[in-house]
Amino acid sequence: MPQGVRILSKAAPQAQAELFTDPALEFLAALHRTFEPIRQSLLIRREEAQRRYDSGVPLDFPPETAHIRAEPSWHCAPPAPGLEDRRIEITGPTDRKMVVNALNSGAKTFMADFEDSNSPTFTNMLNGQVNLRDAIRRNIDFEAGGKQYKLSAQPAVLIVRPRGWHLDESRVMIDNVPVSASIFDFAIYFFHNAKELVRRGLGPYFYLPKMEHYLEARLWNDIFNFSQSYIGMPLNTIRATVLIETLPAAFHMEEILFELRNHSSGLNCGRWDYIFSFIKKRRADRSAVLPDRKDVTMTVGFMDAYVRLLIQTCHKRKVAAMGGMSAQIPIKDDPKANEVAMDKVRADKLREVKAGHDGTWIAHPLIEKIARKIFDENMLGPNQYHVLREDVRVAAADLLNTHVPGKITEEGVRENISTSLAYTSAWMGGNGCIPLNFLMEDAATAEITRVQLWQWVHYKVRLDNGNPVTLEYVDRLIGELAPGIKKLAPGVKDEHVKVAAEYLKAQVRRQWPSEFLTSDLMPYLAAADGVEAAWQKAAL
Repeated sequence: MPQGVRILSKAAPQAQAELFTDPALEFLAALHRTFEPIRQSLLIRREEAQRRYDSGVPLDFPPETAHIRAEPSWHCAPPAPGLEDRRIEITGPTDRKMVVNALNSGAKTFMADFEDSNSPTFTNMLNGQVNLRDAIRRNIDFEAGGKQYKLSAQPAVLIVRPRGWHLDESRVMIDNVPVSASIFDFAIYFFHNAKELVRRGLGPYFYLPKMEHYLEARLWNDIFNFSQSYIGMPLNTIRATVLIETLPAAFHMEEILFELRNHSSGLNCGRWDYIFSFIKKRRADRSAVLPDRKDVTMTVGFMDAYVRLLIQTCHKRKVAAMGGMSAQIPIKDDPKANEVAMDKVRADKLREVKAGHDGTWIAHPLIEKIARKIFDENMLGPNQYHVLREDVRVAAADLLNTHVPGKITEEGVRENISTSLAYTSAWMGGNGCIPLNFLMEDAATAEITRVQLWQWVHYKVRLDNGNPVTLEYVDRLIGELAPGIKKLAPGVKDEHVKVAAEYLKAQVRRQWPSEFLTSDLMPYLAAADGVEAAWQKAAL
């Protein structure tokens, strides 16, 4: 091992042997030592901003960057090879079967996800890196269950989503400090694959999640410049799409593009995390209480404003404005119910393309044809950069508009509890993306359920039947629903359901909800990976 580098888990030994070469770890260490202090300062800035929001200071567009928003002449980098047309992007975790199926789905691009649809066991993280390396080199073909999995002649273009700035990779220590999960995921992928991708006519492309401030985009840009120089690659080869999935980031869209302008390939409407962030950032504001999750659609005031502003901002700067994920998945053995679900997908994709989006997300290969048909019929060119949306006028008040028609119902409370318990249990067991009630649930949707339950208890809301949402009521429903979670999500373990139930009970009792359940529960994965207890605390 290079000096100062320690790997605390022996999981996935073959992957470790292949990935953790001395040059790769030296690169990782160089990134960590150069940029970790900046990351920590930016995380402190997040905490300071939250205290301002809690005190009643409203979110607004940053005054110090008004000149950037007002200047019409600057544009982002032109689309990199393979990113000119992104009308359909499929997303999912990085297990070998998913990688092959997604790359063969017919979608233009595949966002290989190390974040919200992935449970970050060390085995998942490292084997995922090996799978992407093999896919890039077309060495990923395999057989399983009597079925051949073989990469097609023209697979989707690969885009990788590393984990967010808030997460540590607690199984890897550098100078006795856990490395940033963002830097770890980026570094291992970039070091092993960047030059090979360029040799094959593409490039290292990324999706960047959960940023809250334009300075966090600047950090990524600095890392990109450092990394390209480190391996001797021309600057501005990397491209990155930023997910606007936090409420503060909605006020920094133009500045985020500006910071990444030489590496930018656009912005994406990360709708589910955005709803989660809207609740969490406005936790001290009773007027921000939202109804049942199903009623918080893309057409309600604050969501519609966010979409319109994102499209206008991206096209003003000549980059892609990507739409979000429809959670519906195909329903087998019930054609009528499946048609209802697919009609919802069609309506959602039609709304996106008519609004001016340049592409959309899907989570299941069978939805690719449905989404493609909508975009092919309504987007004749490779993108819609020419749709400038000069009619759009979005003020801060529009992004904070809390008028959301809907009710808080017992069905909504039950659904939130079931989803939270099922997903959290599955995540602790190594599965970060599960189908529930014909919807694909990941960490983002599970986070909505958690903070909504906290919000409803904290503000003592009443259901549409007049009954209050109390701690006792939520505890009773948790006790009632927990025994059925294994049927709802086959494969979860009793011990994980128990931890999930205790975690949810503790969350609704907090003064403020935790920032991220994935941060809270990372020690369980670290323990399962063999990390000693003394080091597990580093993840909290």
